[in-house]
Amino acid sequence: MSLMIRAGGAILAAVMAVGSALPVSLSASSPAAAGEKVTVTHWGQLMYGAPYAVAIDKGFYKELGLDIDGVLTSRGGGTTMRNVMASDLPYGEVALPAAIAAANQGIDLAIVHTGVGTAGEILWVTPNASPIKSIADLAGKKVAFTSPKSVTEMLLIMVTDKHRIKVDGVAAGGIGQGVTLMQQGGVVATPIMDPVWARFEDKLKPVFWTKDELPAIVQTVGVTTRAFAKDNPDKLRKLIAARRKAVAFIYANPEEAAAIVATAYDLDKAVARRAVERLVALRYWSDGAFDQAAMDNMAKGLQIVGEISGPVDWSKLVDGSFL
Repeated sequence: MSLMIRAGGAILAAVMAVGSALPVSLSASSPAAAGEKVTVTHWGQLMYGAPYAVAIDKGFYKELGLDIDGVLTSRGGGTTMRNVMASDLPYGEVALPAAIAAANQGIDLAIVHTGVGTAGEILWVTPNASPIKSIADLAGKKVAFTSPKSVTEMLLIMVTDKHRIKVDGVAAGGIGQGVTLMQQGGVVATPIMDPVWARFEDKLKPVFWTKDELPAIVQTVGVTTRAFAKDNPDKLRKLIAARRKAVAFIYANPEEAAAIVATAYDLDKAVARRAVERLVALRYWSDGAFDQAAMDNMAKGLQIVGEISGPVDWSKLVDGSFL
């Protein structure tokens, strides 16, 4: 989904403090570092990258003989997918819709593990003083999503269809723009997610959480090229194993994991802790195993917004042999 951020408003200024910096690497202060870098969508902005921060910090890659010392990133979508394909290490975590789109464009890729297996952390919020209290109160009103054919548009349509109400959906351009638009009275509610939500949960109130309304929907997946998978099967297994160990560490040690993420993302420690604790409760990060029903749910949503025209043949994309 788009996370473009434009200045305007006190809350948005703080949003920018969370999400505007896009560190190229955890080792950016060491120009001589020669290690390889994985690619992770929205690194430094959204919480998809937490396992990679932990795996680097705790030495899980090094334990397996891998020299991974940083993360390459982009603001998501096709850009992240292209970064993976062009990287010296063509492996990374990208949005599932981006992987599907790349495959439909003829890119010979393989989905090798699940990254984030839920969209449950996404919620729609409204100002504390707003009379809006429930999904039913949104009927006939202007409600933001990030951009056309985005995950947030998909989720908004699915939830409002479930409740048989109609809203006037507005493409705000991103999370920050949605907050600004809401502050200005242009919409009554807008989507938000951690770690941004952890900064503003005392200033805004939830209208609905995706986790309460929809089944599991896979958001991100690990991908590589078929050529890399064929030529480097052991290395690929180790990359996935290090991430899996980091996921287990996060669930077992959420406070320490939050401190690691706070450093990697340049976040306030209390904000990182609230975000990580909430996502741990949600079982946000997958250990890598595939859930076809949750992947099908994403594909169905993409059909709803017109991003794809039919079901996805996962047998042509998914390779679980490296788990």
